[in-house]
Amino acid sequence: MNLLMHFYTEKADEDLLTLLRCDDALAFEELYNRYWKRLFIIAANRTVHPEDAEEIVQDIFTALWHRRHSLTITSELAHYLAVSVKYRVIKILDKYHNQQRYVDSLVRKDEVDDSTQEWLAFDELREELAHYVKQLPTKCQLVFKMSREDGYSQKEISETLQISEKTVEAHLGKAFKILRSKLASFMLLLL
Repeated sequence: MNLLMHFYTEKADEDLLTLLRCDDALAFEELYNRYWKRLFIIAANRTVHPEDAEEIVQDIFTALWHRRHSLTITSELAHYLAVSVKYRVIKILDKYHNQQRYVDSLVRKDEVDDSTQEWLAFDELREELAHYVKQLPTKCQLVFKMSREDGYSQKEISETLQISEKTVEAHLGKAFKILRSKLASFMLLLL
């Protein structure tokens, strides 16, 4: 690694964003290299096609570059980017859902399409899950969201929150136990 690139790899995200606002392409390249893989994994875990995940990440970085002069990020960059992925995934899923609704409208009205029913059930399940996650104890909820929504590993969570990995594991275990029991009764209603 040459000395110039080492200069950028040592910089904090905030410093790189400042350089990015000054049209520093190497700062942008460092941010891209720093976050591309993590964002791709988050997107790929939530989309059906890997191409969609690639497109989502490319769109986020393209938007970051185009909006570099007016960009205001009030949280940590990693969180900002992860939330951006989340919203783009929802947008892609909505696009697929709308395409499916259009196809369904072309099918005879008396035919029931199981995939639409499954989508609706999934949508209800997703809403219920979000509702129950909000009811989790505060620390448990934070660890669960960092793990499942932001794509953090248990080690990254423990480092960020300055707690042991065992504590992270315990919080996740508690969250899964609570959510499993709450969603089990909801699933019975869907059947």
